[in-house]
Amino acid sequence: MAEDPTHDGKRLDPMEPWRAARDLYMDAWGKTMVDMVNSEGYAQATGAMLDSYMTASAPFREAVEKAMLKTLEQMAMPSRADVLSIAERMTNVEMRLDDLDAKLDNIQRLIVKVDGAPRPQSAKAPQPSREKTTKAKPAKTGKK
Repeated sequence: MAEDPTHDGKRLDPMEPWRAARDLYMDAWGKTMVDMVNSEGYAQATGAMLDSYMTASAPFREAVEKAMLKTLEQMAMPSRADVLSIAERMTNVEMRLDDLDAKLDNIQRLIVKVDGAPRPQSAKAPQPSREKTTKAKPAKTGKK
C-alpha cells in the first residue's frame, strides 16, 4: 500500500502556505486601514472632499429639484413643500382644538360649581329629520 503524503497526521495541502500568506497580508492591511481611517488627517481629507462634492453638485441638485417640481405640478401632485405646509396647518388646527377643549372643560367645571350639581348629559345629540322634501314626478300616460 502506498502511503499518502502527510504532515503530522494531516493530508499535505500545497495551497496552505499561500492561504497563510494571504491571511497575514489581509490582517496587516486591515490593521493599517483601521489606523488610517481613525486618524485626524483622514477625517480632514474626507471632510474637504465632501465639501467640494457638495459645492460642485449644488447646481445639478437645483436643476433636478426644479424639474421634479415642474413634473409634480404637471401631474397635479403635491410637492414636498406643499405636504409640509399642510402638515403645519393640521398641527395648528389640532393645537387650537386642544385649546378649545381645555376651555370648554373649564366652562363646564364653572357651571357645575355655580349650579351645585352636574346636569345630565344626553347620550346622543339630536339628529335632524331625514324626510325627503322632493316631489314625486307624475307618471307618464301614453305617447304624444
